[in-house]
Amino acid sequence: MRWARAILLLPAFALAHDPISTKITWGREISRLIYAHCASCHREGGTAFSLMTWRQARPWAVAIKDEVLERRMPPWGAVDGFGDFRDDEALTETDLQIVAAWAEGSAPEGDPVLLPPAPDFTKPAVPVPTGPEILVDGRLELKGAIRLLAIRPTQVPAGASLQVTARQPDGSVEPLLWLYNYQPRFTRTYVYREPPALPAGTVVETSPANAGTLALIVEPVRPP
Repeated sequence: MRWARAILLLPAFALAHDPISTKITWGREISRLIYAHCASCHREGGTAFSLMTWRQARPWAVAIKDEVLERRMPPWGAVDGFGDFRDDEALTETDLQIVAAWAEGSAPEGDPVLLPPAPDFTKPAVPVPTGPEILVDGRLELKGAIRLLAIRPTQVPAGASLQVTARQPDGSVEPLLWLYNYQPRFTRTYVYREPPALPAGTVVETSPANAGTLALIVEPVRPP
């Protein structure tokens, strides 16, 4: 998880004399969130400064809180619970509350015995599926049945937020993707854990309609 460049210029601040006012600790809760959502970038040998230990993370506690509450970090870009994706790095509302309480409570370390194992950085990244691509810019009616493998933003401006839904012929609505405060420098392809099956006649819509263009990576479904 990369922090905004401006944060790198902030001086480290001392919390040593602040009273502890939370039961949330690095060893029990925060390390698990950092390892799962941030450590792929914020580690020794990663693309950003390390947050792998309490001593490394503690001076940045307030900055971490501010970045995650503003949904700038981690740079996942998609709102949790709107579509089910592989390698989902989004923080839940509960996660956000935990980080905020830890930072506001003077970022205690807790018992190091409770630390989880360090993440395995040798695991391969989730492969991006290949297949025909269909561009959506506002509204698109599917002419044939598909399995939706993934969605990739192609022309979405910085700071834009948009929802992508699929309205099926029976009237049901499938939430596909919700981008919030999109940042093109962190562009990625959102790969579904279980690709939604969308029948012919499904209308895929973005809201607001003029918020940007996305590519649907699909697998056509042949009629029986």
